[in-house]
Order: sequence, then C-alpha cells, then structure tokens
Amino acid sequence: MSGIDAAATDWHEFGTRAEVAEALAQRVSGRLSQAAAERGTGFLAVSGGTTPAAFLRTLSGRTIAWDKVVVTLIDERFVPLTSPRSNAALVRSTLMQGKAAFARFIGLYRPAVNAEAAAVEASSELTRLPWPLDMAVLGMGADGHTASFFPDATELAKLLSPTGDAYVLPVEAESAGEPRLTLPLARIIAAGEIALHIEGADKRSALEAALKTGDRPISAVFRHAGKPVHIYWAP
Repeated sequence: MSGIDAAATDWHEFGTRAEVAEALAQRVSGRLSQAAAERGTGFLAVSGGTTPAAFLRTLSGRTIAWDKVVVTLIDERFVPLTSPRSNAALVRSTLMQGKAAFARFIGLYRPAVNAEAAAVEASSELTRLPWPLDMAVLGMGADGHTASFFPDATELAKLLSPTGDAYVLPVEAESAGEPRLTLPLARIIAAGEIALHIEGADKRSALEAALKTGDRPISAVFRHAGKPVHIYWAP
C-alpha cells in the first residue's frame, strides 16, 4: 500500500502539552463559532482516552455560543457512564463544565443487551443530529488505530469504508479490551475540519510510520479526507 502524500498533513508542533491544549481549543472554538453563526449550530465530535483531558478542559472555558453547540463522541467503550473507562464520563467531567455546560451532549453508549443493539439505538438518535460534523478531533493509539478502528477489528473494511451510510457501528477487537461503538470513517471524513491530537515521541513515530506505509487505520483518514488533516503534537 502506498504512503500518504505530504499535502494531506498540516503539522502544528508545540513545546508543551499545555500549549497544544490552548492552540487546539482555539481552533475548535473558532470553527464552532463560525458554524453557529452560519448555520445556527456547531457540531463537534471529540475523542476519549488520556490525551484529550487538558484540551477538553481548556475548550470548556472558551466564550462561544455553547447553547448552539452539539457534542458527540468519535467512539466509546461499551461500558456505562459509571465506569472509569467511559469516554462519556470523561467528556462530562472535563468539557461539559462551566460555559460549555450549555452545550448539548449526545453520547454513543446505550444500556442494550450488546454493542450491536446499542449501535442500532444510538444510530436512531444520531440520525437527527445536524450532520455533517463541523469539527472532528481524533486521537491515535501506538498501533495506529484511531476512533475504534483497531487493526484486528473483525469488520475493519466496513469501518473504514469512505462511502458507508451508517452513523454508529459496533466494534469487536481483541486488542480493544471490550466491545466498542464508533462513528465510521465516512462520518469522520465528511467533517468540515479534522484534527489529530497526539502527544509524545512514541505517538509521533507511530504516525510517521503510518503516513509512510499507508497501511494503518489512521492512514485511511488522511487518504480519504479530501483536505489536510491538522496534526497537533507536543513531546
């Protein structure tokens, strides 16, 4: 598989992780403000994990028309809000505070019998949201996965289809630890802007390898986005 053209990347490098959080929050808040002014709603999807916490807290303090903003998740573990592994819980405790508490948050988890049923229920609600996304903020694992596009996912080709019409898909992958729910690639690449937030030398090396070989799940984002993906990185 061929590598990714350099034109598909837009690097933003910072000396500290606090600087990354500030710069990314500035970009996202600007995009949401523009969307709210132009079409009456700003639509944002954010990622979970450990990396985005500082960014989400910083974004929550930005002065924008939060009552005109809808927030959802890029992906979620099939765990309830009470679980320490819940991405929804992270977003509620970091982003949905202060000024941003006026935004509307729609998560992906539903208390269904399994992830497949939860994906059907979540899709039913997400169809009513103001697609396409104005901003998608991705993370990335050391294995080159983004969203819940794990390299060993059982239906990876379906997840990475750039033309699929699904809103939420279930994910089964041994490396994921538990079943997942995710926006498919087609929903992510349709966003007005896409940002990838990574930190540390190991993540940078993993991304550079994925861009060179073009064979990791994150590579598909750059290949199909049709616009430069904004990379925000600090050591």
